[in-house]
Amino acid sequence: MRIQDSATQMAHLVLPHHANVHGTVLGGTVMHWIDMAAAVVANRHSRRPVVTAAFDEMSFLAPIQVGQLALLQGRITLVDRSSMEIRVDVESEDLLTGERRHTSTAYVTFVALDPVTRRPTPVPALALETDSEREEHALAVERRRRRLERRQGAPKPGR
Repeated sequence: MRIQDSATQMAHLVLPHHANVHGTVLGGTVMHWIDMAAAVVANRHSRRPVVTAAFDEMSFLAPIQVGQLALLQGRITLVDRSSMEIRVDVESEDLLTGERRHTSTAYVTFVALDPVTRRPTPVPALALETDSEREEHALAVERRRRRLERRQGAPKPGR
C-alpha cells in the first residue's frame, strides 16, 4: 500500500476550552489530536482495529493561540509485521493573516488487532515510491531499533 493512500489531514479551531492560562492550546490537547490523526492513518493502512503502542519523538516548537487553526498532517513511515509508525506534523495558521508556523512533530506507533481475537495481526506492506519516502523510512527503522532497545532495557513491572 502506498503512503499517500492512508495519509490524513485534520484541522481544529483552537477555542478557549482548549487553552491554558496563557491563551495557548494545552500540550495534552495537541497530543490527543495527534493520536487521533495517527489512528486514522493506521486504520486506513491496516483496515483493522488499532491501538496506540508508543508515543515518542514528540516536540513542541511553538505555541498555538486561541483563535488560530491547528493543522495536522499524518503519514505512515514504517510498517513491521503488525505495527506501524506514523509521523504527524502540526502547524498553526493565523486565520486573519494566513501565516503558518510548524509547531510540533510526533512519531506514534500503532498495532493492528484481529477484530475477533484482539491479538496483533499482520498489516499490508508499505510501498516506498520516492527518495524522500525511502529516506524517512530509513530514519523510522532507526527510531524503531532505539525504541526496542529502550523497551528491552526498561525495568520489568514489580521489580
